[in-house]
Amino acid sequence: MSASDATRTLPAKGRARRLGREILLHLAVLAAVLGLVEFILRAVDLRELRDSYEPGRTILFHYDAELGWAPIPNASSAFTGTRTVEVRNNSLGLRDVEPERTPKPTVMFVGDSFVWGYDVEAHERFTELLRRELPAARIVNAGVPGYGTDQEYLLLGRIWNAVAPDVVVLMYCTGNDRLDNSLNMRNGGYYKPYLARAPDGAWRFAGQPVPWSRHVYFRENALARHLWLARAAVTGFVQLRHPEIEVPDPTEPLVDMMRNLVVARGAKFLVGLQYREPQIEAFLRARGIPFTAFDDAPVYPSDGNHWTPEGHVVVAHRLAPLLAAAGIAGPDR
Repeated sequence: MSASDATRTLPAKGRARRLGREILLHLAVLAAVLGLVEFILRAVDLRELRDSYEPGRTILFHYDAELGWAPIPNASSAFTGTRTVEVRNNSLGLRDVEPERTPKPTVMFVGDSFVWGYDVEAHERFTELLRRELPAARIVNAGVPGYGTDQEYLLLGRIWNAVAPDVVVLMYCTGNDRLDNSLNMRNGGYYKPYLARAPDGAWRFAGQPVPWSRHVYFRENALARHLWLARAAVTGFVQLRHPEIEVPDPTEPLVDMMRNLVVARGAKFLVGLQYREPQIEAFLRARGIPFTAFDDAPVYPSDGNHWTPEGHVVVAHRLAPLLAAAGIAGPDR
């Protein structure tokens, strides 16, 4: 190598070393900044970046492409709302006793967390109280937290053959079912199907397969499972890719669809109202659907205002005559 070649080579090697050091320095600064942001996100503990809003939810429920979320068969966990209760699902995923074939007439209750028994132990729920009061009937609790009437309709069709009900009681949550039925997203970002009127005037379900919520990504994606920075990125992506949709309230068509499904399969259809509402009551009367209401059932003062154990006693008491009129009566009636 000549002297002139050496002179040209040395500066090039020096520039490469300097470039390498600068890249490493920038990477180190970037790593430090990202690490600091990760630390801040964990310290702030944003609810939107947690696995779930409710302790126990990820153990008891999973993603479902048709329903949005569904209870996991045979799962069990402590569940904390206003109080901590124990939850055990049966082989159908219902928080209930194991289903059995029996000649007894079957009464199935569909609804949301009020039916499921949010903030009460299983034995404190109105379904268990009715089970003791009506030993000649089989009582099935098919409540799922957060469900709207749309999801309850779809669940009813899914489990019908396994339960074979003679009476179906829709427990209508006056406080939020209309909102649940009008949106594609509820309960802190969980996506759900929804009923919408098509251009031809027909009512059809939309939003299926249901998109993954950020919580599903948090569980299924390794980066999002361990890094809150990744969770923040996922949250932004999900919100941009699947924005919230609101449709005109389809509650009455949904109730009509449920009634038609039940009657077409040879069963009776009844409705229980969390509390009275003139609009839904006028609709039920016009359709000849028997109903009752539970306005004075005691509730907890927070976290959804669910029925207390005493409230469930009131609910069971109000339901008994409604069921008796449908042919489901206790031994002394």
